[in-house]
Amino acid sequence: MEIILKQDIVNLGHADDIVDVKDGYARNYLIPRGYAVMADESNKKMHEENKRQRAHKEAKLKEEAEALAEQIKGKEIKIGAKTSSAGKIFGSVNTIQIAEALQKKGFDIDRKKISIDGDAIKEAGTYKAKISLHREVPVEIELEVFSE
Repeated sequence: MEIILKQDIVNLGHADDIVDVKDGYARNYLIPRGYAVMADESNKKMHEENKRQRAHKEAKLKEEAEALAEQIKGKEIKIGAKTSSAGKIFGSVNTIQIAEALQKKGFDIDRKKISIDGDAIKEAGTYKAKISLHREVPVEIELEVFSE
């Protein structure tokens, strides 16, 4: 079944994308929750018109994201964590701590836009985190987790 997404859905697509999904997923989950609408002819026409009107606004958002990406690029974030003698962290470092460290550096970025390999960081060391500022503007930052 073809649907038009109303908002970004992880591992499926971004807002205003037309995607093919299984019928049950669309009818039982996406459409009732307001995440998507069926992609029939009238909805496709409305989608194209809305997309055309939003093109200017999207270009401005992309420019702002690129400017922020240039500022963030090359920054190294350091996060302290309590560790055992073997270097294992008590607990873990996740996107919340990364977002807080970025906020201390002056960058207000939502934690949902930050992704790290795996679920969380469980050992001290150097890692890379990916920040999706815009659907076309991803940024990678260096992340150093050290023992406190």
